[in-house]
Amino acid sequence: MHYTRLIPAVLLAVGVALGAQPADDPGKPASTPAAKAQERTADSAISIPGIRILPPVLRNSDKQDNLFVVLPGAAIPTSTAPAPLQAVAAGVSVSGPAVPPADDPERPLLRRAEPTYPAEFGAESALYCQKQIGEWTLADSLQVLGQAKGHRPSFDDDGEENGDIFAFSDPSSRYRELELDFDRETGTLRTVFAYPWKMSWLDCRKVWGGRVSATDADKGRTFYSYLDRRLDVLVDQTGKVISFGLY
Repeated sequence: MHYTRLIPAVLLAVGVALGAQPADDPGKPASTPAAKAQERTADSAISIPGIRILPPVLRNSDKQDNLFVVLPGAAIPTSTAPAPLQAVAAGVSVSGPAVPPADDPERPLLRRAEPTYPAEFGAESALYCQKQIGEWTLADSLQVLGQAKGHRPSFDDDGEENGDIFAFSDPSSRYRELELDFDRETGTLRTVFAYPWKMSWLDCRKVWGGRVSATDADKGRTFYSYLDRRLDVLVDQTGKVISFGLY
């Protein structure tokens, strides 16, 4: 019974012994309050390698602004051009044919006007006019050739004026110019002069042959008269055809 009563006392003694601080070393001098405060300050200033501890006053306590604000503005237009055209605009080489643009119903269509001259005139305008010799008047020629762009008198072998020569642009563009000589007495067409864009005397021989009589003209030119057709050709000293006359 006596041992049972001693158990609480023993447990209380053990608890006191465990909670008690170790006794100071008798040989160690007693620490003063200032020394203990200095030790705490020194311990808190010990730095840990690799970790930088900032004082609270230098720390940024504000929350980081991570909001995006979209301001109103015009919408970005989307390109409707085909991909190959966009690549070409960007300087990128594109292989393969380009995509043709879509048909525009409002785009005007350019159509060539129908010619006002006969089809035979379009095939060979000078020879067509030759067939009108003795038939055409000046009024007739105006209907096919349009307005005359020049006029000069024509002369006979004695130097007397006996006709009128009118210059026209060739509507068929086969020749650079056409000249029609009208008899002043009858008023009908009697001679046609054609001025080719580019023609040589060799070209004339290939087309009409070489049965001609040659006569020297001024400025080193030569006048060829065909013996088997109603055709005269004026050639310069380089062999270029200046004009030829049909009668």
